[in-house]
Parts: sequence; C-alpha cells; structure tokens
Amino acid sequence: MLSKIKIPLPDMLNAVLDLDSSALIIEQIKNLIKICRSKEEMDLLRNSAGGDKEMLGKFEEIFGELMKVPRIEPKLRVFAFKVDYSSRVKDLRIWLNTIIAATKEIMGSVKLLRIMQTISTLEILGGSNAECVLASLVRLSDNVDLMHDFYKLVGEKMPELLDFGKDLVHLEAASKIELNTVAENMQQLYDIEREVDDEFIASENDGANFVGFRNVLYDFLGRIDADAQLLNILYSEAGRIVDSYISEYPTSVSFEEVTNILNRFVETFYKSREEIERQAEAEREILEKETMNINQNGTGNH
Repeated sequence: MLSKIKIPLPDMLNAVLDLDSSALIIEQIKNLIKICRSKEEMDLLRNSAGGDKEMLGKFEEIFGELMKVPRIEPKLRVFAFKVDYSSRVKDLRIWLNTIIAATKEIMGSVKLLRIMQTISTLEILGGSNAECVLASLVRLSDNVDLMHDFYKLVGEKMPELLDFGKDLVHLEAASKIELNTVAENMQQLYDIEREVDDEFIASENDGANFVGFRNVLYDFLGRIDADAQLLNILYSEAGRIVDSYISEYPTSVSFEEVTNILNRFVETFYKSREEIERQAEAEREILEKETMNINQNGTGNH
C-alpha cells in the first residue's frame, strides 16, 4: 500500500494535518486508514518503541509517526472526506437539478400530453387510465410494427406533435438516476458533517501543533454547511415535484420506472421514424430503377 506514496514522510504528515488534497489521492488516504485500523500491529509497535529505530522498516517508521497524531484515524477520515467532497456535492447538484428539470418538462409538455391522450384513446391494452397508458407505452416500445403504425398515425393526423421529444431535454439523464442513490448520498453528506464536527470539537485540546488543522477544519465545516443548505432546498423541491407527478400512478409504480418507460418510448418512437424514412428511401430507389428500366425498354423498342 505504502509503496505508491512517493512523498517524504514529513511531507505526508503535513499534508494530512493541513488537509492538503493536492498531496495525496483518495486511495492513498484510504490505505493509511486501513493501516491505522490494525490494532494488533499498533500495539506491537508500541511495545517495541524502546528498541533500535534503525531496525524499523518504512512501514513501521510511518506507522510510528502516525501513532503520534491524536485520533489519527478520525483525522484521516476527515481528510478523505475533504478530498472527494467536491465531486460528491457536484454529483448531488447535477442529479437533483436533472430530476427537477426532467419532471417539469414532462409535466409541462403540451405535446407529450397530447401524445399520451392519443395513446389513451387507442386503448391498446383495453384501458385509458394512467397505468394502462404506461403499459401501452411499453407495448408500443416492444412492438416494431405497432410503433410504426403509431408514428404514421401521428404524422398523418397530428404532424405538429412529431417533435414532442424536444420538450424532454433532461429525460434521458433523469432515467439513469435512482432516487435511493440520491437519498443515500444526501445521508452520507449529513454523516460527514457530523463526523467533521465531532473531530473539530475533539481536536480543541490537541495542542499548538494542530491549530492549523483546526483552522482548515473550521473553514471546511463552513463550506459543508453552505452546501448542505442549498442541497436541502434542491432535495425538498425534487421530492415535492416528483411526488406531485407520480401521484397519478399507482403506489407500486416508481419514478424510475416511469422515466425509464417514457425514455424508451421516446427513443423507439424516433427510431421508428428513421426506419420508416429508410424504407421510404429504398422504395423510391426501387421505383426510380423500375421507371428507368421501363423508359430504356421503351426507347429500345422504338
């Protein structure tokens, strides 16, 4: 584990205490945490503390220095949190904004509403309620001929609806997001804030050598708090708008299920257009060749 850490031992310890995320990558910090969790080896090293330090290898040397830091494992965990904190918050913001935007687009698209109403009137599966329409979307997506017929129907009767997919800019991205994953990551953020706060309080009596560590930790806590406030607002809005939209479906139907079905329907609808256009082009080419052959034969006979 330690062979991948190339910086000198003093610099590594300074990086830990300065929470300098540019000095170590997350995997290296996790490896240091694993080392600190080896209680048996830690006790063994303590017992040999009076021996000849020249006999110690690189591992024992680093281990010995880490042991001198009060509550080294919590400090390393805080360091690990800080290193990948920005990417965690960025992911949450993207997920929540995507969910909010996609749901607003679905609920606000007049063209999508008319497409759904058209499917409802067709009663493909013998019903017109929300659950039947959802099942009809699945049936259309699974049946190439049925989807071709539906595309042609829309093209002939309601050509202004053919580009309804342009209203759903965020649908594909939203269909790949699981609400449980979002909730778990939000909870992890709360847990991180609590653990960072605990270490900040505990480190108050660590001594003058750890004043810098506490200052960095204080700034980090302020950043976490500001981000948490914004993310809580987004999380509440996403929950409210998703609940509002999904309420028209049975409780057994999830938001992920609806967005996946709807996204697949949009994809197969436009795939049908490509297939129909290719088929029409092939038929035109055949007709042109037949016409050319007829003309050539007519000229030859003349």
